[in-house]
Amino acid sequence: MNIIRIKLASFDKLSNAIVPTPVHELPVLSEIAGCRIFCKRDDLTGFGFGGNKARKLDYLVADALQQGCDTLLAVGAAQSNFCRMAASYAAVHGMKAHLVLGGDKPERPTGNLLLDHLLGAVCHHIGSEDWEDYESHSSELERNLTELGRKVYRLPMGGSTPIGSLGYTEAMAEIIDDQKRLGVTFDTIVFASSSAGTQAGLVVGKMIAEWPGTVLGISVARKTAIHTDNVFKLACETGRLLNVSIDRTAVCVDDNFIGDGYAARTDSCDEAVEFFARRCGIFLDYVYSGKAAAGLLEYCRSGKFRNAGAVLFIHTGGNIELFA
Repeated sequence: MNIIRIKLASFDKLSNAIVPTPVHELPVLSEIAGCRIFCKRDDLTGFGFGGNKARKLDYLVADALQQGCDTLLAVGAAQSNFCRMAASYAAVHGMKAHLVLGGDKPERPTGNLLLDHLLGAVCHHIGSEDWEDYESHSSELERNLTELGRKVYRLPMGGSTPIGSLGYTEAMAEIIDDQKRLGVTFDTIVFASSSAGTQAGLVVGKMIAEWPGTVLGISVARKTAIHTDNVFKLACETGRLLNVSIDRTAVCVDDNFIGDGYAARTDSCDEAVEFFARRCGIFLDYVYSGKAAAGLLEYCRSGKFRNAGAVLFIHTGGNIELFA
């Protein structure tokens, strides 16, 4: 049994656990890079149109149910993938979902917000795009719901808590299995990194398995120094759950593809979204996976992967944003 899964065995996880997501080679990128480039389709996880948040929610919702909670409270932008997935998990497990969403209430819901409504979530639009305001309103709403007799499980941005990060610690075990099945060794894992949970979980898995490759997060929100601190802090907190020490040098962040800020469109992202659609038949989004793919394309074209054995790109989902 994989040593990572042995470490995770004592933690509650939903019985409808995610099956391993498919991995396939992207020949057009392999030709450009001079090494084999693979894509792990975490946009196909679970229900609710999938995405990386499913791995986190498998642990978070199990924790909520174990505590007897009847309400999930999540926060995010108006088109939050995490909030859409939280609403989906709440619906399936007989819980009520309350979503604190940034910005003003639109005249007509589209994309993820349309799905939030379809799932029966109660949406609270706060008229602000400041992430600190999201958390402040969420805390106040938690108090109000508790006073009304609800037992609330409050989820921070992206579900990026030590418990939530365990989902991607487990994903690293799956990636190691993918290597064996495919007969390759990944030198680098590339993905979009935002609220730190996905990257922190992978770093913890790397430390447990003593995996020698690079876990490279393409930041879509914060500069390298700040985001590195955030990932390292969360990885240490997650590692403590598993009695694992974290080496700060295992946290690798590239902030060159953010553009003017979180969710700001960039030319390189636009090109990457079109490239993946037209050359790979894969749909990305303009907030997360598109910017990570822009980073991947630049690394391939610049020859940074030329001496690698193989590279894994994790498609973390988010393509519902295309319909916003």
